Parts: sequence; C-alpha cells; structure tokens
Amino acid sequence: MSINEKTQWFAMRATYSRELEVKNKLDEKGIGSFIPMHYEIRMVGRHKKHQLVPVIHNLIFVHSTCSELQEVKSGISYLQYITDSRSGQKIIVPDEQMKDFIAVAGTYDEHLLFFKPEEINLAKGTPVRIIGGKFVGREGIFIKVKGARDRRVVICIQGLIAMAMATISPDLIEIIKEPQK
Repeated sequence: MSINEKTQWFAMRATYSRELEVKNKLDEKGIGSFIPMHYEIRMVGRHKKHQLVPVIHNLIFVHSTCSELQEVKSGISYLQYITDSRSGQKIIVPDEQMKDFIAVAGTYDEHLLFFKPEEINLAKGTPVRIIGGKFVGREGIFIKVKGARDRRVVICIQGLIAMAMATISPDLIEIIKEPQK
C-alpha cells in the first residue's frame, strides 16, 4: 500500500447475487464493506419468514485503498467496479455521504423506502439537515416520494440507489443554505 493512498468507498458489483459471499471474504481480510439490506417476508416451505436480504442484488460498497482492492479483486473474479456511464470512471462515494447512508440504512428500519435514482427528481427538493431524533446530523433532500403520503428526507448515492427515510416532523429539520456562486 502506498503511503499517499487514501481509503475510499468504492461502489462495486458482485455478479450472480454473490454480494454476501464477497462481504464475508472482505471481512476475513479486515476490509470494510457495506451492503444495503432490508427485511422481506419470504415463503420458506409453507411458512412466512422475516428475512434480512440485500435491497439491490449484486451491489456492495467497499472501503479500501485502490491498490489493496486491486489485490483482493485479483482473487475474486466476480467482483467488479461500477463505473459512471458518462465518464467511464470508477464510482467513488465521498466518506461523509457514505457515513450518512450507512447510519440510516444500517438501522433496517421498515419505514425506509429504496428507489432507483431515476425514480426521484432531487432537483425539486430542498437540501436539509436533521436536527433531532434518531437520525440527528444526517443530511439529504426533503422531497415528496412515490409511495408515501408526505414529504421525506432522501439520501442518494450517485446514480446507484436512493433511500427515503421514515416521516420526520418538520420541526426536526433545518434547511441547509447553499453557498453563493
């Protein structure tokens, strides 16, 4: 590992729904990773069971340096970088954005709604910060989302996934002033 190399969050794909297998291998090597998960009711035999499953199959976020990740990737042929379709660059998620995303998605709250980014028009929303409750300090966009009666705070990860939090009282939200250009 180069001294100048920094640890970053890489958006990656584990083909054929092997994201949990990849996470186990990364955990064994001491490399941080995150898979957005939620509970689903599934039929197991003739019984309904509450199971924790990935929100989007194949998606895994890996916290590593580029050289360390290249070394790991050489041993896991089905682990691939996700690239931006316009620039062809690897998608790297900023630490603060990933921290907010993990803090909310990691609660497995049943009121979280997940969307593909194209399903939500974030330009219509207002940038906000949550100032109370269990999501205090998290930032997102306050917007009306499909499948909910009221407006919600949405956290979006660059072209991959958007997550709408549970309904939050307006008095627990403050508008973030955007810097003048």
